[in-house]
Amino acid sequence: MATAEQEHLKIEQLQHAAADDLETVAGRERENLEGWIPELATEAEVREALEKAFDYRGDVTVTCKDGTTVEGYLYDRRSGMTLEDSLIRMIPAPREGVALKRVMIRFADVAALKFSGRDTAAGKTFEAWVKSYWEKKAAGEKNIQIKPEALD
Repeated sequence: MATAEQEHLKIEQLQHAAADDLETVAGRERENLEGWIPELATEAEVREALEKAFDYRGDVTVTCKDGTTVEGYLYDRRSGMTLEDSLIRMIPAPREGVALKRVMIRFADVAALKFSGRDTAAGKTFEAWVKSYWEKKAAGEKNIQIKPEALD
């Protein structure tokens, strides 16, 4: 996810671009967030980190101010006027003998965040597939297809 400044610059660019020029507008820059533990000192840092966690295609670990931790997939966020009014919704990682129950956490209750799971979307661009296709074709492979990776 881009920073607020990058997003602002993209919006400015879009407002002044002709429709034909929109095909060449800069896209979002992908960040490698695996293992990242962001600073959550200010309200802006909390909001930005949770926004990135929402865009992340892997599990995150949220530590709440009461000491509880939730590891799982952050699938929704609702940003309100204050951290008290804002919340995230997560699907916890499956655990033996524990029923799967979705969790809601207020932004204000988040003490720490870690991008703990593997980013399942990393390297999965069309360009990466085309490169792989041509490498396989050059090696003489036939019937080259897009196949999903096995889940861990």
